[in-house]
Amino acid sequence: MLVTTTPSIEGKQVTRYIGIVTGETIIGANFIKDFFAGIRDIVGGRSGSYEKVLREAKDSALSEMEERAAKMGANAVIGVDLDYETVGANGSMLMVTASGTAVVIA
Repeated sequence: MLVTTTPSIEGKQVTRYIGIVTGETIIGANFIKDFFAGIRDIVGGRSGSYEKVLREAKDSALSEMEERAAKMGANAVIGVDLDYETVGANGSMLMVTASGTAVVIA
């Protein structure tokens, strides 16, 4: 499955537009990560634990989107957009959504 943020794929022709396809993931961050991230806010630096959770959520949303596209008969998804939001009490959870257009390319 080819997945791209661009509206077309160089050297390939879209032979059929199937429709919009999405993938969603909600991941909670635990207390220990929040604690150490708070320390990072004070002393500076990157929060490796949060970055890892963010990558996992993105990968999961993209994977879910790809699976849905394949079930629809697509072999590619174009125009992919990723959105990130915090949800839940005190923004304790991270929601990542991936959306794009499922297509068949030749």
